Amino acid sequence: MDAPRANLPPLSLHVPEPKFRPGDEADFSDVDVPPAGSARRPDTADKADSFHELAYTLIRVLDDAGQAVGPWNPRLDADALRKMLRSMALTRAFDERMFRAQRQGKTSFYMKSTGEEAVSVAATMAMASDDMCFPSYRQQGILLTRGYPLVDMMNQIYSNSADPLQGRQLPIMYSSKDYGFFSISGNLTTQYPQAVGWAMASAAKGDTRIAATWCGDGSTAEGDFHSAMIFATVYKAPVILNVVNNQWAISSFSGFAGAEATTFAARAIGYGIAGLRVDGNDALAVYAATQWAAERARTNQGPTLIEHFTYRTEGHSTSDDPTAYRSAGEPTAWPLGDPIRRLKDHLVAIGEWDEERQAAMDRECAEEVKRAQKEAEKNGILGHGMHQPFETMFEGVFEDIPWHLKEQQQQMIAERKAAGI
Repeated sequence: MDAPRANLPPLSLHVPEPKFRPGDEADFSDVDVPPAGSARRPDTADKADSFHELAYTLIRVLDDAGQAVGPWNPRLDADALRKMLRSMALTRAFDERMFRAQRQGKTSFYMKSTGEEAVSVAATMAMASDDMCFPSYRQQGILLTRGYPLVDMMNQIYSNSADPLQGRQLPIMYSSKDYGFFSISGNLTTQYPQAVGWAMASAAKGDTRIAATWCGDGSTAEGDFHSAMIFATVYKAPVILNVVNNQWAISSFSGFAGAEATTFAARAIGYGIAGLRVDGNDALAVYAATQWAAERARTNQGPTLIEHFTYRTEGHSTSDDPTAYRSAGEPTAWPLGDPIRRLKDHLVAIGEWDEERQAAMDRECAEEVKRAQKEAEKNGILGHGMHQPFETMFEGVFEDIPWHLKEQQQQMIAERKAAGI
């Protein structure tokens, strides 16, 4: 017989609730920000279970005075730092102009990466140019850092006659094999098992290239995330698994993905792989952690999960109004600052930059993006006419078009000719 339970309280569920709602004053004083340089840097060959603390702290390089300190300092030369700064500034300028283009009705959709530029730019610079990237939809900085033409990116956003994807993808869902940028999917976290599978194939072929993938904090609740983790750990896949914890999914905060219980980097511990938690607004920390993880992957030490602790300063997309669900003061109260400003301050502190050159660079990036926009709009904008012939809808789907689709394609061509179209 069951023992009596009259003395026990009734069961209850815990429903996560964000700290601040619209109208509240944001206060991040409870966020633990350890001193820059305080996290130890293990050897890339060390066993994953020997540095569990790195999944709970924050790897930081830039201190409050703009100096690079500690064992994770990548000691980049000034030219590399200036290149990193410019790539982040160009990404922000690109976002600003494409956001305005959407508001002007020139495209249907756009997603900015404001405040998260270091996560994509610094990580890309730390990898080899032929490593394969499996991004989410907020890592446009990868393409910009690798020199992908701005005009081609805009053509894709406008779905115009020069769109390299022929209008088959939603705006901002780029794809470029030549630049090591796998097709973005609107379905969350599909890129994770794809990245792991690509990395396994690279290892099986005896190649030297590794893979890297990115997803948001909310996406870690998807089954694809955990399936990828299993395969990555079992086969020691040469892959870097990035979780961009920017505190918010679309309109639900990170607590619904498990952030109240522990860090996202701690999920690596359960799978037996290396886990690092990084200040995502510290470009040098992002670079150093990615460089470390890349070396680990390339020397057959297995995968690394990196949590980039950052903040989404604006809406999830142009379809979102963040003031409807979060405090308006959150972006300015965020304790880790702005990644571009922090890297700029570092260059100034070491005597390799100044405010005048920063202003000139910002103007140059804005003009470069403006010129590219004018060029792209010569090829049309979304919604202004049909930019791709109807018959091309059958192409690029199958390696060999099935006979019945070939018949339909020929029928469509004949009907259009008969109609004089």
